[in-house]
Amino acid sequence: MAKAKAPRRTLDSYTVKHINKTIKAEDCVLMRPADQSKPQYVARIERIEADARGGNVKVHVRWYYRPEESIGGRRQFHGSKEVFLSDHYDVQSADTIEGKCTVHSFTSYTKLDAVGNDDFFCRFEYNSSTGAFNPDRVAVYCKCEMPYNPDDLMVQCEGCSDCCSSEGQKKLQNSHAASRHSDTKDHLAFGMNLGQNGGYETTT
Repeated sequence: MAKAKAPRRTLDSYTVKHINKTIKAEDCVLMRPADQSKPQYVARIERIEADARGGNVKVHVRWYYRPEESIGGRRQFHGSKEVFLSDHYDVQSADTIEGKCTVHSFTSYTKLDAVGNDDFFCRFEYNSSTGAFNPDRVAVYCKCEMPYNPDDLMVQCEGCSDCCSSEGQKKLQNSHAASRHSDTKDHLAFGMNLGQNGGYETTT
């Protein structure tokens, strides 16, 4: 006769001792990858559970994928701090948590005065099986007809007052974010469809 599995209980919160941080459901965390040469994994905690004695703590997580982890790979318009909320769920030991982080909405991220190492943003959900994105259509800007990359500084062309170019990394100032929004042309009727292979095509 098989031994009955020990009951587990759900925790409202848990303090990860080696980082001295308290986590709870819906917190975003950085998790240790198996390959130490890779960047930390980003995940959202769905549930925390422990055994009857409060030990062997596990976290149920929903993974965020970095653009290079998606089927189509990283594209020019992907921000350096961009992640996609995937449909990939997992259970991991709480001991693999290396820190807490914040995954902002796209709009909130563009309004930050400064972006820290633990700040990320998400504007897409990602199907890890098909490579499809939701939404699959985004606004494009300027004559380059590319989606907005908030980690690049967009500069309005003085000659045509329309075309813009990327000049280095985002300087992380709120005034820059505001000027980029006002100076770029949003072709709302001319969107960009994200293909299932992670690529994209423009449509009228």
